Order: sequence, then C-alpha cells, then structure tokens
Amino acid sequence: MNNSKAMHRATMRPYYVGGKKYYPSSVRIGTKYRGIASWYGDDFHGNLTSNGERYNMFSYTAAHKTLPMNTMVKVTNLRNHKSVVVRINDRGPFVPNRIIDLSYAAAKTLGMISTGTAPVEITVLGFNGKIYSSKPVHKTTLINSPKKIATKTTEYIAKPQFGEFGVQIGAFKDLKKANAYKKRYNNYLNRYYAIIERSHDNVFEVYRVILKGFKNEKEARDFINSSKIPNAFIVKN
Repeated sequence: MNNSKAMHRATMRPYYVGGKKYYPSSVRIGTKYRGIASWYGDDFHGNLTSNGERYNMFSYTAAHKTLPMNTMVKVTNLRNHKSVVVRINDRGPFVPNRIIDLSYAAAKTLGMISTGTAPVEITVLGFNGKIYSSKPVHKTTLINSPKKIATKTTEYIAKPQFGEFGVQIGAFKDLKKANAYKKRYNNYLNRYYAIIERSHDNVFEVYRVILKGFKNEKEARDFINSSKIPNAFIVKN
C-alpha cells in the first residue's frame, strides 16, 4: 500500500474519463453515500490500479471516482444487510449511476456476485489504510440570507480506534516476499490490516510483516491462538 505524499498528490488531481472531469476530494469520518455498487473480477486481475498496485480480485478493495486513495469504507448491501470493509485503491466505476466498483472478494461477501449490482450504503471509516472512530463536534452556523436560515453542521475529529498491540506474522530478507505476504493478509478477516516495518539484525535488513487493528493484548493473543499462523507473536507499538 503506497501512502507517499507524491502518490497522494498525484491521485488527488482532477482527471478526465470519457470526456467528463472528476475532482477527487477529501471527506470526513462518518460520511455516508448511497448508490448502486458493481464489481470487477478476473478480466482485471493483475492489472495496475490507479494508485500503482496490482489489482487482486481476492483482496478487499474497491474503485471509487473521488474518494482519496487508501480510504477505508464500510459497504452495506441494502438488500440483505450484509457488510464488508474495503480499501479504495482504484478509480471508477465510469458506468452511469454506479457509485463503487468492488473486488470479487468484497462482492462475494455482500452476496452480489450473481446479480452483478446491488444498492448499497457506503460509510467512511478511515484513511491511509487505517480505521478510525469519530467524535462529533456540533456547531450552529447562521447563513446571511433574507430568510436567515439556521443550519447545523457537524465536524469530525478522527481518533485511532485500535490499541498499541500488533501481531508479527512474518519476517523476510526479501522485500518482494514481504510485500507478497503483506498482500495475502491485508484486511484479514475484514478487520486487521498489514504493514511492513524495516529493521536490522546484525548483518541483514529485515522486513517484518505486522498485523494491526487489535484493541488490546487479549484480542491479539486470542487471534494468535485461533489463526495458527506459524511463528506469530505479539509486538507493541
């Protein structure tokens, strides 16, 4: 997952598709949208996404026309009320009246493979691949107009939702192998996200793959016992 400033600047520039100009824009935690979701699968598997990653139809990702890259959103199928958390890593869909294009894995979780589309609600949960909680701060603003209409707006302060414990699930001397392992476990169980931390042993550079998103040490320990990932152990931020 690329969170560099250069990538962010590049993917937030206005762009044209089919003669129409789109304007990527920032959003707040808790923002909700409704519309029609679609999904894309093996025809695009392995192709580059808009943020430079390779599309993996078995990862929990999605394409959106304007949300910042690596925004985390919850998508709820309004027909059956199933939900899934995905990370935005691509642009689209550019079909009229579509709001989001889901990966095969996400669409399967929502039970919409056979139908192809579904009405959904999208809720913004976080940014940069991380999930946050939100604390609403209310203020009232008076709009100067002949009718003096009073409107209430809500601002959100993002606070990390998770604790200081993680689980190391692998360590590699080869960055490519570390990245492949990270992709394998990123958004694991629709909850935990994987990162790579670089460190040194006495001679070699080591790339450690760590799962984040645990509320406390007990949750991390329970995860190790239930997942049975070889040689996994708890790390503290």
